[in-house]
Order: sequence, then C-alpha cells, then structure tokens
Amino acid sequence: MTDLDRLAAEKYVLLTTFRKDGRAVPTPVWAVRDGDALAVWTVSDSGKVKRIRRDGRVTVAPCDVRGRPHGEAVPGHATIDDPESTRRVRGLLKHKYRLIGRLSLLGSRLRRGESGTVGLRIVLDGATPGHD
Repeated sequence: MTDLDRLAAEKYVLLTTFRKDGRAVPTPVWAVRDGDALAVWTVSDSGKVKRIRRDGRVTVAPCDVRGRPHGEAVPGHATIDDPESTRRVRGLLKHKYRLIGRLSLLGSRLRRGESGTVGLRIVLDGATPGHD
C-alpha cells in the first residue's frame, strides 16, 4: 500500500504547514484521494491557506480527531485549488464522509458562501503522477 493509499483511507490526517520562521503548524483535517494526490478542504482565509500560498511545503500524517498522530509524517507539496477543482473535492468528501460530510459542507456553504472554502491538493514527495 502506498503512502497516498494509506493516508487517503484515514478519517483524519494531520496537515502541517510552515510559518516564515520555519515553525510547524499542525492541523487535523478531512482528506480524500483525488487522482494522484490527496485533497483536503478548508476555509479560504485560514492561516494554512496563507502559509501554503507563501510556501507549499507540507507534511501529512494519519491522526485522530484531536490531531494526535498515529503514523509517520510524509512530506509533500500543497497547492490551492481553483473553484472547479474545489467543487470536485467537495463531491469527493460528500461521498467519503457521507451524512456528516454533507451536513458539514452544507453548514459551511450557508455560513461562508460558495467561495468561503477552498480545496487543497497535496502531492506527496516521491509520488510520480499517475504511477503510485
């Protein structure tokens, strides 16, 4: 099983982004496989989006809902999805997380609007696109 398969099968992953001074900022998030990458969904103006916009370097590790890791962190590179890709990620999350996913996405859309959240695409280091 590849790192991508293992992480995509987790209910939560710990996404760690990095501040300008190099300090790590870990956050537990939902994740889903999106082709040859891992996709997560977050608030558009969150700190992690700002950090990824500046420096896409991240690590991803399996974790529990509180962010306690229970496996090795894997380095990768994150990019911010465009609106069309973000819609696709929302659909993948609805499928994986079923009712709770649908309710969370609906609540978020009602609170923040369609553009209030964004998908993040994470390509794991060492993963060859289309060959994992």
